[in-house]
Amino acid sequence: MEKVFDSNDVPARDALSAWENVTADALMPTSFKLIGTDVFCGWFSTMPLGAVQVSAMAYSSFLTRRTPKLIRASDPEILAFGVTNSGPHAIEQSRNRAALRPGELLLFESSRPFDTYADGGNILIQFPRTLLPLAARHVDHLICRPLPGDQGIGRLLTNFLTHLTDGSTSYTPHDAARLGTVGLDLVTATLAHFLERENDIPCESRQRVLYMRITSFIERHLGDTTLTAGEIAAAHHISVRSLHRLFQQHGVTVRSWIRGQRLERCRRDLADPLKRHVPIQAIAARWGFSHPADFTRAFRTLHGITPSGYRDQAHHHSTLTGTQSQVPGAPR
Repeated sequence: MEKVFDSNDVPARDALSAWENVTADALMPTSFKLIGTDVFCGWFSTMPLGAVQVSAMAYSSFLTRRTPKLIRASDPEILAFGVTNSGPHAIEQSRNRAALRPGELLLFESSRPFDTYADGGNILIQFPRTLLPLAARHVDHLICRPLPGDQGIGRLLTNFLTHLTDGSTSYTPHDAARLGTVGLDLVTATLAHFLERENDIPCESRQRVLYMRITSFIERHLGDTTLTAGEIAAAHHISVRSLHRLFQQHGVTVRSWIRGQRLERCRRDLADPLKRHVPIQAIAARWGFSHPADFTRAFRTLHGITPSGYRDQAHHHSTLTGTQSQVPGAPR
């Protein structure tokens, strides 16, 4: 994410107009009016993912309006799907009015007027309407209607957006195009689910979303030492053969993917200063390694160092620098 605006970086008297200019360029032109204060506080970060864009923002209370005049002057013809992070939000568009709670999703568009009240923060994923492989007449039914973002496919989209914007991972230009495709797939699947039109999703998108559903399911059950391919397949109503074929399309086996995720969770815990007194065996068991010797062998094979040696080096670097510095075997 690239921060393109921070009210702390501009004179207080110019903050609102600067915010208005930034959001006009990054999202769409709208007018703003502050509530209860003369000084605007907020920040705005963005990440271009090909034709798709993800933005994260936080702000003090304001009213915003997109009028027919502003639409005639500039219309990027986009759809925006947002998840509310914090604070009260309300929006009115296409004769629908929605009051949003944190964790709820909402779809709106640039080509129709809207009025909003906002105070807090949210994450938006936006894209040209023409890229959405669902009929406009169906999608219109979901404009400005709150949708749950804490369950099912909605949770998958929320987690994807949250992970993108948390700043913990860097991405290459090649990653950006791929992530844009993934984001659009998840938006499509979410809208199709609430429209009960899953059969309208293109086959390739459906397969990519299924893979994300399955990997998310596995991540939630990494600590289950009895987790099997059969259980994973049954939970997603597919055959074991189809499960293996799906993972092969991504260049991995089900077993190797699970093992890799478990080892990565163990590595993170070993490098965490707050867990330095947790026995290594307990960390291994937490992430599905029931036999300490098997864990030690797998960890050393992957990282070239024993778990205890890795932990010692990680905490030594942390003590010297005050941060969790890179140590041998740590991903960069």
